[in-house]
Amino acid sequence: MKSTSKLLIGLVSLAVFGAAFGQAPVRVRGTITALNGDILAIKTREGRDVELKLAPDTQVATTKKVTAADFKPGSYVGVTSLKGADGGLVAKRVHALPPQVPSSHGPWDSIPSSFMTNATIEGTAKVGGNSELVLKYKDGEQKIVVNAGTEYFNFEPGSRADLKPGETIFSVARVGDDGKFVTPRITVSKNGVKPPQ
Repeated sequence: MKSTSKLLIGLVSLAVFGAAFGQAPVRVRGTITALNGDILAIKTREGRDVELKLAPDTQVATTKKVTAADFKPGSYVGVTSLKGADGGLVAKRVHALPPQVPSSHGPWDSIPSSFMTNATIEGTAKVGGNSELVLKYKDGEQKIVVNAGTEYFNFEPGSRADLKPGETIFSVARVGDDGKFVTPRITVSKNGVKPPQ
């Protein structure tokens, strides 16, 4: 439990890392092609070859699938959603967040035209044959439908041994003085489960 708590606390770096260096963070998503010492080579989903420099204290987290039962009122979550046919939001992915990550709602880029809502689950309600999450965040509230297609994720502590060619990663990085991307944290796929961010 302690390791999971430390892992979730580490997730805050994804939200504040860029601000700490006075520049906008860069989201990196892609597939590992090689790990050479402290340099992780990535083929991004756009087809670019980039290198991520790992610091001695760079954290590695692996991704695992869980179920809706792991998220209850009071859970702090990140919800990736898309607009449904009626204009309301429908959750595609729900993943755990530590409380230090700022609550927010806005456009996201993991799925085209998607939104990310970082918020606390205040409750659930039945809507037709589905359920609706009532999510409270700093500036308001969102009601987002979850259905049979919604996926749920959590994270476990990993290591550099998990950074294998062919695995998928998500990271937030900055450009270092040497022009390379530097990252404090990487989320990597495991057993075929890709990072939900």
